[in-house]
Amino acid sequence: MPEKLVDIHGLKKYFSTSKGVLHAVDDVDFFINRGETLGLVGESGCGKSTTGRLLLRLIEPTAGEILVDGENITAFSNKRMREFRKRMQIVFQDPYASLDSRFSVYESIEEPLRIHKIYQDPKEMERRVFELMETVGLAPRVINSFPHELDGGRRQRVGIARALALNPELIVLDEPVSALDVSIQAQILNLLQNLQRQMGLTYLFISHNLSVVKHISDRVAVMYLGKIVELADTEELFSNPLHPYTKALLSAVPTPHIDTERSRIVLEGDVPSPINPPARCRFYNRCYCRCEGCENTETAFREVRPNHFVSCLRVQQ
Repeated sequence: MPEKLVDIHGLKKYFSTSKGVLHAVDDVDFFINRGETLGLVGESGCGKSTTGRLLLRLIEPTAGEILVDGENITAFSNKRMREFRKRMQIVFQDPYASLDSRFSVYESIEEPLRIHKIYQDPKEMERRVFELMETVGLAPRVINSFPHELDGGRRQRVGIARALALNPELIVLDEPVSALDVSIQAQILNLLQNLQRQMGLTYLFISHNLSVVKHISDRVAVMYLGKIVELADTEELFSNPLHPYTKALLSAVPTPHIDTERSRIVLEGDVPSPINPPARCRFYNRCYCRCEGCENTETAFREVRPNHFVSCLRVQQ
């Protein structure tokens, strides 16, 4: 039986605006087993990155529980959270923006070790920095280089080395390869998978690229307008999607076989505003198979098959 590292219940994040309350993340439930990768996909603005930041408490939730190893971290004091955060790290989308332009590679990797006072001996600190550089495939010659002197792949390797510095159990990967060339993407993805095998890491992998998510994830959650609408094992979700939104997303994924014909599902209309959303299915306005019940009912997120969860009235258990 897999062991849950992360277990999230009723997670919400609302922002007050001049036009009303923006429901960025709205009553989300999911878990991540220890040592696995959970992919989180959806269109831009659906709440993926906000969910990742809530998980690390980089922003505070409006409501809900975030259990890590059975402990509800939303109840932690700032002091306890600072100590606990050693176990949870993040790698951001843009490696250039996430690194301080004034810091060399050495200073960037050394910073979390210094902040948390891991080493008192400068030689031990230096040894650890070089060890991390070797782990992520950075040559010693770039030790004194600055971010603007590195290509995107090397900058992202610095970001990964920083995330590994405190020996975390969980890493949130927020679009970690979307800003990189395709050839560099493959290198970083392979690095992440190797690190996971070697260190037993657990990942929340956030992306809008379904092909990348399929390659790296054990399970996949699909998010739409602040809610998770489907969650299943990767193979099950890609071969047998149940939610109309998931089907539309998968129909847009290019196929490498030129003889394969695929019926493209084109969604009409715009994504509704997340400000003061109506109490009904969030996908209702764009759904190509909606029914009368969808208009007045906010569909429950339920398990319809073993380990396959979906929020849709038309899907039968």
